[in-house]
Amino acid sequence: MEFLDRLLFYPLEQLPFYLIVIIIAFTVHEFSHAYFANKFGDPTAKLLGRVTLNPAVHFDFLGIVLLLIAGFGWARPVPINRENFNKPRLMSIVVAAVGPLSNLVLGIIGALIYAVLYQLGYANPIPLTGSEQAVQIFFEAFILLNFFLCLFNLVPLPPLDGYRILEDVLPPRVSAKIQRFEQWSILFFLLIILLPVFQNYTIAPLYQAARNMAHEVLNLFIMITGGY
Repeated sequence: MEFLDRLLFYPLEQLPFYLIVIIIAFTVHEFSHAYFANKFGDPTAKLLGRVTLNPAVHFDFLGIVLLLIAGFGWARPVPINRENFNKPRLMSIVVAAVGPLSNLVLGIIGALIYAVLYQLGYANPIPLTGSEQAVQIFFEAFILLNFFLCLFNLVPLPPLDGYRILEDVLPPRVSAKIQRFEQWSILFFLLIILLPVFQNYTIAPLYQAARNMAHEVLNLFIMITGGY
């Protein structure tokens, strides 16, 4: 048990809550990509059964394991053929952006629900019953992880959504030059996993930013729903 606790990025006793949150967050994220790609005229994801909220079709085993161990990971990428879009660059930006946006919306919804439960006494700090503790742990994990996934996926490095957005925002000539570095993306992620010093300047600041977002948004909703 001690070995697992040291191995995992999240507390072992809270692991079931984080797994549930990951299932929801990743599923909605990938569904959003697939749904909007199909709406914009590209049926590739739909033909592969990806326009669905069934978690099984979106999961990548290695990506989930890395999220639990290293603090970051991924689901199965949604295949997109941008040539099917009427406006390939604009629609590609939207399709890439809706993934992180979906996590932002989930985090905000989670914060609103948590604030309401707080006012009703289901998540007040002291004292908490077993069920109230479960509510608190789940919603804190739900808000934090969704905000983190939003920020993480906006990092402009391949294969993240932020990079796909950058590709289409930049002039084609510049995009062609940066595409040559895509082959090194796996090396960057391995460095993050293997060397803690890289985590201190990548994953750690993103988690801190996500915590700050969660704190500010939750406090705002608590004030709106009835004050402290």
